[in-house]
Amino acid sequence: MIENIKGLIEKKTSAFVVMDVNGIGIKILMSINGLEALPPKGNDALILTYLHVREDMLDLYGFVTERERHTFMQLINISGIGPKLALTILSGINPDKLKDRIVAGDVASLTSVPGVGAKTAKRIIIELKEKFIKIDDEDSLGFKDELIGESILFRDTLNALTSLGYKSRYARKVLDDLDNNGELRGELESVIKKALSQLVS
Repeated sequence: MIENIKGLIEKKTSAFVVMDVNGIGIKILMSINGLEALPPKGNDALILTYLHVREDMLDLYGFVTERERHTFMQLINISGIGPKLALTILSGINPDKLKDRIVAGDVASLTSVPGVGAKTAKRIIIELKEKFIKIDDEDSLGFKDELIGESILFRDTLNALTSLGYKSRYARKVLDDLDNNGELRGELESVIKKALSQLVS
C-alpha cells in the first residue's frame, strides 16, 4: 500500500490533484474539502493515500488528515458504498460533521449528499453510529487533525488550548474562525487570549 505521497502540486481540479514526484506526475482523487485544504499549485504538499485495486483499474485516493482517511475506510467497508461515493460524501460533509449527523441519526442530512438515498443513509447510521459514539471527541483513536499548511502559530495555539483542558475539536474551530477573519497573527500570547475570549463567550 502507498502510505503517502510527498511532492510538488502540479495541477488541481475539482476532483483530483496531480503531484510531481521526482518528475513523475501522480493523479490523486480527493474530496472537495481535501482539495481546498491543499496549498496552491506550485507548492510542496504531503498527502495521505489509499490505493484502491480492481481487476480493471488502480485508483489512488488522497486525504489531508488521518481522520478523513479513517472515515473513508469506514465508509467503503459498508455494503453498497464504493470509494467514489465515499469521496462524494466527504466532499459534502467533513468528517466531524458526518460523525455528528450519524450519531444523531440524521437521515435527511445524509440524503442531501448526491448519490445517497434513504436506504444507504440508514445503512451508514446502523453501521457506524455505535462506533462513533465510542470515539472520544478530543482525539479519535489518537488521530491528529492537522491540515496540510497549518501554520506553526496555529499548532502552538492549539497545543496551548488543549493543555488548558479545552477539547481539540472546539479549539480548532475557534482557531479556524480566527484564521478566516485574519486574526490568527501576531504573538502567541495575544492569539491565545483571542481564542480564549471566543471559547468562554
